[in-house]
Amino acid sequence: MPNMTAGHAVVESLVNEGCKYAFGIVGVSFLDIADGFYGRNDIRFITTRHEQGAACMASAYARISGEPGVCLATGGPGAANLVGGLYNAFMAQAPVIAISGAAGQGSTYREAGQELDHVPLFRPITKLAMSIPRAERIPELMRHAFRVAMAGKKGPVFIDFPTDLMQKRTIDADILPPEVYRAHQRPAGDPALVRKAAQLLRQARHPLLIAGGGVTESGATQEAVELAELLSIPMVTSYRRNDALPNAHGLYVGPYGPRGAAETATLSARADVILAVGTRLQGFANYLQSGAVSRDARIIQVEIDEKEIGRNCPVHVGILGDAKSVLLSILEALRAEGAEGGDPAWRREAEELKAKRRQRLNAEGRISGTMISPRRVYAELRKVITPETVMILDAGACAAYGYDRLDFQTPHTFISPPTGGLGYAIPEAIGAKLARPHSPVIAINGDGGFLFNAQELETAVREKVPTITLVMNNNIYGSEKALQQAQFGDRFVGADLTNPRFDKLAELYGAKGYYVDRVEQLAEVVKIAMSNEVSSVIEVPVDPNDMPRGGGGG
Repeated sequence: MPNMTAGHAVVESLVNEGCKYAFGIVGVSFLDIADGFYGRNDIRFITTRHEQGAACMASAYARISGEPGVCLATGGPGAANLVGGLYNAFMAQAPVIAISGAAGQGSTYREAGQELDHVPLFRPITKLAMSIPRAERIPELMRHAFRVAMAGKKGPVFIDFPTDLMQKRTIDADILPPEVYRAHQRPAGDPALVRKAAQLLRQARHPLLIAGGGVTESGATQEAVELAELLSIPMVTSYRRNDALPNAHGLYVGPYGPRGAAETATLSARADVILAVGTRLQGFANYLQSGAVSRDARIIQVEIDEKEIGRNCPVHVGILGDAKSVLLSILEALRAEGAEGGDPAWRREAEELKAKRRQRLNAEGRISGTMISPRRVYAELRKVITPETVMILDAGACAAYGYDRLDFQTPHTFISPPTGGLGYAIPEAIGAKLARPHSPVIAINGDGGFLFNAQELETAVREKVPTITLVMNNNIYGSEKALQQAQFGDRFVGADLTNPRFDKLAELYGAKGYYVDRVEQLAEVVKIAMSNEVSSVIEVPVDPNDMPRGGGGG
């Protein structure tokens, strides 16, 4: 076994897992780990301007690349700043390894400088939170961290490294190849339940397929489309997972969920069998109560996490398994019985709803007035977005319009904030661009969310990561103002803002800045930004009275 410092053993473990980037802010309690990055070409430490940004970058890198993301922070305040980003990673099922230094074990419970009991803080928002008890166990516990993060429903792991276990400590580090300590499983589901699901689908008159994040994660888009085509099943994507299916497909109607297309709710209310693949069916209890899903609908749920099956609504068939493998099993069972076709009238109904949605969105391209509508902004964006473009929505009213107004053809090209927290999009765009360097990456923000993490523009410029940030500026916290308007009789508190010129702010950071007050110019400006070799910020002043129904979520 090679002999190395404890800090270098941590970095060797990251490199062994194929990690190419680590995001963070160097701090006194993990200098031994930081030293392990010195002079290396196989992993790059990227200094961020806030630890929350580091966690968001790691999360987006993981979601777009499918590989683990890494973030580092010093103990106490640095680690606490990771919370918002790791909370998002946890809700998005992003495999992030979060590493923190910590006050030494010798000073525990003495309220030493930057002392904080990290593990209880991170336990609710990670798959595993642990503290290293002995330096000699670093290789073993790093292997365990990656095993947990990448198994089943993926998610973040937090590891605390007490300073006095690391300083000037040399260990025998047995760095093993990943294939000998974690196996990638693709469970195909219980055969009896697969046959039952196939039988239900064969008998259904109005079947509907809902594809969630599990479809994207398992690479099951093709299998979902094949099954839909076999039985002429209309398809929708679950909330925030718009890229799980090719949106241009004839059977795809639109995104489902609270900010999705109204036409999909019309479809689901008529469905008699719903095949939900790779989705927790969050919110389905509300949809059943509201009539957006028929109470008589028989639901088939395919999930990699057993605790999620039937958690949010009763299911007729619950199948524990990998989305791709289970879909292949269902396809095999259907073909064995000669299944084909489907009800032509049901398919026509879905096609009519798809056309109705497209007509509605196309009409928004003709919206005019003295102020720019955010809906018109999306109509202009659709003219220039390519199938390879990665789109990232922040939280807030203007960004909320994007759930129903962006088209996706390729998996791993859409990210949105699962917690509804502001300030998410700019750092996530940096991580996404590093994961997919040859694709345009566009972050869509309102003015409120933009200033939460605008400092990470400096990170993007310094590290030569050319992202595009579009800021729709209405000088308000739009979601909250819309809700105050709807629920409190226009009694507005804390919702109005003043802002600098964001294009000028971008230029101070060394980025390109654009101010677009004529919406007809937006598509051309976005094209220019796509060709830039440095990050760009495009500010568009928009109508503060044009907000999604109910506020916009976040």
